[in-house]
Amino acid sequence: MSENELVSRLKSRDRRALEYLYDHYSGAIYGVINRIVRTESASEEVLQDVFLRIWDRMHDYDPNKGRLFTWMLRIARNQAIDKTRSKELMNERKSKDLDNFVDSTDSATFVEQKTESIGVAEILNDLSAEQKFVVEYLYFKGYSQSELAEEFNIPLGTVKTRLRLAMKELRSLIKVV
Repeated sequence: MSENELVSRLKSRDRRALEYLYDHYSGAIYGVINRIVRTESASEEVLQDVFLRIWDRMHDYDPNKGRLFTWMLRIARNQAIDKTRSKELMNERKSKDLDNFVDSTDSATFVEQKTESIGVAEILNDLSAEQKFVVEYLYFKGYSQSELAEEFNIPLGTVKTRLRLAMKELRSLIKVV
C-alpha cells in the first residue's frame, strides 16, 4: 500500500489501514520507545498509547510537512519521554531486576534490526558523521538536545545547527528516493 493511500484510508477511519500500519511500523516504533523507556512493560504501554494517538490525531498529519513515519516517530519519542518523566516509571526502575534488564537489551537489538530493515539506516549513512551522530542520539536513543550537548561536551548551538542541517539534508534525500 502506498503512503498516500495509507494516509487517505487512515484519515477516513479505516480500521484495516490501522492494522496495516501497526503490522508494518510497530516494530520500528517500539524500538525507538524501548531505547528511551528501557522497560519492556512500559514500552508496550507507550506503544499502545502511540497508536491510539496516531489514530485520534490522523487529521493533524500533513504530508507536505514530512513523511508519515517521521510524524509517527515524533509522536512515539514524545510519548516515551513523557513516560520516562512519570513517577510510575521512576519507581518501577528502582525495583527492576537483572533478568528484565537482559530481556530489554535483547529486544533492543531485535528492534534495531527492524528499524534498519525499513531503510532508515541507509538514508542516515548519506549524512555527515556529525549529523548522523546527532540524529541517532536525538531520535533513536531518546536524548534531548541539551542532554546530548552536556553528555558529549558539544555546544548546544552546534547540536541545534547539526540537527537543522541534517533535517534539511534528509528532506532532500527522501524526495529523491
